[in-house]
Amino acid sequence: MVKFAHIADVHLGGWKQQPLQDLNLESFKKALEICIGEKVEFVVIAGDLFDAAFPPIDVLKESFAEFRKLKEAGIPCFLIAGSHDYSVSGKTFLDVLEKAGFCKNVAVFEEKNDRIILSPTIHKGVALYGYPGKTSGLEVGDLRRAQFDEAPGLFKIFLLHTTIDKAKGNLPIDALEISKVPKADYYALGHLHIDFQYENFVYPGPIFPNNFQELEDLQHGRFYIVDSSLEKPLKRIDLKIKNVVSFDIEVKNAIRATEQILSELEKQDLEDKIVLLRIRGILESGKHSDIKFAKIEETAKKKGAFFLLRNTHDLKTKEAEIATEIPETENIEEESIKKYSEQNPAAFNKFIPQIMSALSTEKQEGETTESFTNRLLDETKKIFAI
Repeated sequence: MVKFAHIADVHLGGWKQQPLQDLNLESFKKALEICIGEKVEFVVIAGDLFDAAFPPIDVLKESFAEFRKLKEAGIPCFLIAGSHDYSVSGKTFLDVLEKAGFCKNVAVFEEKNDRIILSPTIHKGVALYGYPGKTSGLEVGDLRRAQFDEAPGLFKIFLLHTTIDKAKGNLPIDALEISKVPKADYYALGHLHIDFQYENFVYPGPIFPNNFQELEDLQHGRFYIVDSSLEKPLKRIDLKIKNVVSFDIEVKNAIRATEQILSELEKQDLEDKIVLLRIRGILESGKHSDIKFAKIEETAKKKGAFFLLRNTHDLKTKEAEIATEIPETENIEEESIKKYSEQNPAAFNKFIPQIMSALSTEKQEGETTESFTNRLLDETKKIFAI
């Protein structure tokens, strides 16, 4: 019998807006406080603890402080890297957390005879296996070759940061067939920001919504506490930090739009709430800049709103409606690479996703230009096995 917490997709440092970044951290703090209060035996984090492999220093300081509380409570933490905090060089700040004794990365594996052999991390009567998520779903092909170095008689948990076939829906992406996954007692999944369960495959959803759409759909973060001794072992924990109020307003006249929007705001109680303002429609008169967003934000603030976040993606002029649009999809990068590869077949194409991931690495605070350049070169060399 085992009792543990399953957390995924924390994305610390992900929000550009500081108030929402603060809420993300607060949600993570609350999750760990609940884990301590529930006296779980351990915590698993199924990828994307950070939004980048090298997060800002202030994000690291805050997260280290929370992991210290977990350690002082005697609760170990086991994790893997996700597609955001994974690095092709193999070096991330997850390594720093591990060296500080705050967590253990359970992605321990080696390639042997065209198979990927996963070794277990043993904790009391539990064997934890893991494999990191990678940019553009590159881990899917690897996981089809994965097998366990067996640990007979132990409760097996497999940490994965990927998309499984039963959860992908209509997403145009490669997905891991659950029939090809090594047998485990519990699959701690991350990557898809959904609350989903199929048999013992579980996505808990993010610890805090990661974008406008997720705030609309999910409202707040969540995670699971799993107790194998219970008939219903899964208990969802909702992390309600702030209430969300949403406005979906269709606009046709940009000049009159400001008053139209203000009128809708006046009808709702905004006190200490996240205000989501979705403005859509085809402008028959006026232009986008005629809408006085500063005045709208000022009004929301006067009504006590915690923060106003607006989305005008679907607000267009008649000319823009005629123009060809790029599909709105989180997988546009994968689709573009796929289309390019089909039109320009070459052995080199398999390296494109890894190169893009390496080149997206950001220069860190206090890092010298020379050090940053060398780090990029090192990651690129590893891609080509130079």
